[in-house]
Amino acid sequence: MVNAYSFYKIAHKLYKNKIPLLPKLIKLVCFLIYNSSIPYECVLGKGTQFAYNGIGVVLHKRTIIGKNCVIGTQVTVGGRSGHYEVPVIGDNVYLATGSKILGPITIGNNVTVGANAVVINSVPDNCVVAGIPAKIIKKIEE
Repeated sequence: MVNAYSFYKIAHKLYKNKIPLLPKLIKLVCFLIYNSSIPYECVLGKGTQFAYNGIGVVLHKRTIIGKNCVIGTQVTVGGRSGHYEVPVIGDNVYLATGSKILGPITIGNNVTVGANAVVINSVPDNCVVAGIPAKIIKKIEE
């Protein structure tokens, strides 16, 4: 099935092979169809999925997202003014609808970010965070 992640994979492969114009066109098509900005420069791990084909997702071009993550609709992963670094997201992370991950932070492995949460601080492994600004509401025992 063709979705925003399919467009990203094709554009990213072309970008890595130094083909100049096609990745930009594919990103534009993805924006027009899904109203999302998923740059071909960012790194999305294997098995990462977008809910509802990635509608409204905005990712910074330097974002790194681990393996087997699920990204809900209207999710933003980006920088904050005054900081060059952008978020790094671990493996098996669930970013619920409307969540915002902002600034030079790290999201650990096996983390769930609640709907509409605004994460501006790093989150350790095996946690559930929610709220504005997001706080740890549960630590998951292994």
